[in-house]
Amino acid sequence: MTTYALSDSWTMTRRELAHWARQPAQVLVGLVFPVMLLLMFSYLIGGGRGVDGDYVDFLVPGMFALTMAFGLEGTMLAVTQDLNKGVIDRFRSMPMADGAVLVGRSAADMLQSALGLVVLSGVGYALGWRVHGGFGAFMGAMGLLLLLRFAMLWIGILLAMVAGKPEMVQAVQILVWPVGFLSNAIATPESMPAWLGTVVEWNPLSQTATAVRDLFGVAGAETGHIWAAVAWPLALLAVFFPLAVRRFRRLSV
Repeated sequence: MTTYALSDSWTMTRRELAHWARQPAQVLVGLVFPVMLLLMFSYLIGGGRGVDGDYVDFLVPGMFALTMAFGLEGTMLAVTQDLNKGVIDRFRSMPMADGAVLVGRSAADMLQSALGLVVLSGVGYALGWRVHGGFGAFMGAMGLLLLLRFAMLWIGILLAMVAGKPEMVQAVQILVWPVGFLSNAIATPESMPAWLGTVVEWNPLSQTATAVRDLFGVAGAETGHIWAAVAWPLALLAVFFPLAVRRFRRLSV
């Protein structure tokens, strides 16, 4: 049964990758957008409030975490479009493992997210950002970032099925912006009003950003947040993954 499910999921993943070849512009936009954010905050509006040391070393890990919350609309649109075109209904009428369509879509998104981290790392290196924690710490940081993305992805998939229509995705996507910017990605909580700093510190995205800075060896980075950077995404997955699967199974055939 496991082999059957993996085979179906891989088939759906290849379907999504084929869409990349037919619509490369969408993939390129997804890669360019975080680069534009990094350049904008680095050169135009980045003040580095409350940051000790090099702001670029502080900003780049924060932008890594921030972009793990952004770009979900591509997956959300794909899910809603499949729903409205009857594609998912046709797949569910076939002898296919439950959820293979969603797993394939999520796998393609994770591949694009990993590619986005590679591109953003190259741009950050060009800006002067450096990793001081060694290769093992670097890979651990990348793992934490992708874990956060995986959790955010299943929240997006669930919201897409709840929204039901492509035109509703934009409205739902707007909710991501407050979550993203209510974090320590671009400024420290100490530079904010006390009540706002408390909200920022509890943001799962902030926990990942702080842990990643620690692993990268950023000067003055807080330590001891790696456990929270693992626990928060796992908690989100424990809630939203089963909800998304249950919602998918309840869709009318």
